[in-house]
Amino acid sequence: MRLTKAEEQIMQYFWEMGETRVSLIRDRFSDPKPARNTVSTVVRVLESKGFVGHRDWSGRGYIYFPLVSKEEYTRTLMSRLLKGYFNNSFPALASFFAKENDLSIKEMDELLEEVKKDLEKNNPEK
Repeated sequence: MRLTKAEEQIMQYFWEMGETRVSLIRDRFSDPKPARNTVSTVVRVLESKGFVGHRDWSGRGYIYFPLVSKEEYTRTLMSRLLKGYFNNSFPALASFFAKENDLSIKEMDELLEEVKKDLEKNNPEK
């Protein structure tokens, strides 16, 4: 499921903070801060979408917590990007970002080595 820009911004705070209250999320915003009701509404929308859950907090409101990890959301988002814009081709995606960021051959080699190390660490039998 897709998140709006506002929902994604608040999820970033959840991923940083873990369990938290609406007032503490609001405090993370720079001035001028959004209204408490605005933050609360976005949090409730995130809950209805299954991204956050809540529990009672001393009878004075709720403590909210993420149900979807940043890694899980990133994986879904990147998979959608790969399928929707790059015809499910990782080389096409990598080539696009290399061109857009004007990466040198050396930087591309370093990136490839880093990916190889991560793959070997995460899949030692392959």
